[in-house]
Amino acid sequence: MRAKQFVEFGKKIIAVGKNYEAHAREMGAASAPKDPVLFLKPTPSYVRNGGSVLLPPGVGVVVIGKGGKDIAESTSMDHIAGYALAIDMTARNLQAKAKKAGLPWAHAKGLDTFTPISDFIPKSAVPSPHDLNLWLKVGDELRQNGYTGDMVHNIPFLISYVSRIMTLEEGDLLITGTPEGVGPAAYDSAFGEFVVLTAGITGLTDVRFRVETRVYQA
Repeated sequence: MRAKQFVEFGKKIIAVGKNYEAHAREMGAASAPKDPVLFLKPTPSYVRNGGSVLLPPGVGVVVIGKGGKDIAESTSMDHIAGYALAIDMTARNLQAKAKKAGLPWAHAKGLDTFTPISDFIPKSAVPSPHDLNLWLKVGDELRQNGYTGDMVHNIPFLISYVSRIMTLEEGDLLITGTPEGVGPAAYDSAFGEFVVLTAGITGLTDVRFRVETRVYQA
């Protein structure tokens, strides 16, 4: 199954913003949007478990196994090959600057290493994808601890919705949203030379990444 190698050959990462009510509120919205808010991330932003997230100086995932267009919500789960845990990193300073100027902010989400990712989890290992505990720590501090059952838009709806906008292909990644608790993971003297991010899906997988400052080559 080629979908197991989604990091190597997948063509796109589709992410859903503000898909948890509490997260939407912490980002300043009165409530979660009625329709899913989508954005894309480039595949070179992947970094595997144990790798480093490189910050410029100054975040439950679905893996598509069978492509399709205009997929019916009733059959959308048949298009899933498996799952993974991803951390959707954002350069908030770049995003805020772009938003203030009324410009797109793809660069704030699409930097190399800005999609830390776990190994592939077979669909058969996740009988209840809407009953999973997601957690994330920055250093020893627990920042996020939520459940996929709190998603505003569930997985079948999201797959159907996205497929009516763009064709889904084998190996594509659908990031279904993040629970509340987002915050900075930049260098801080309290952490030493770098910050360590750990995250997991309880009972299924956990990952560890170093967050470092990127050194640009001349």
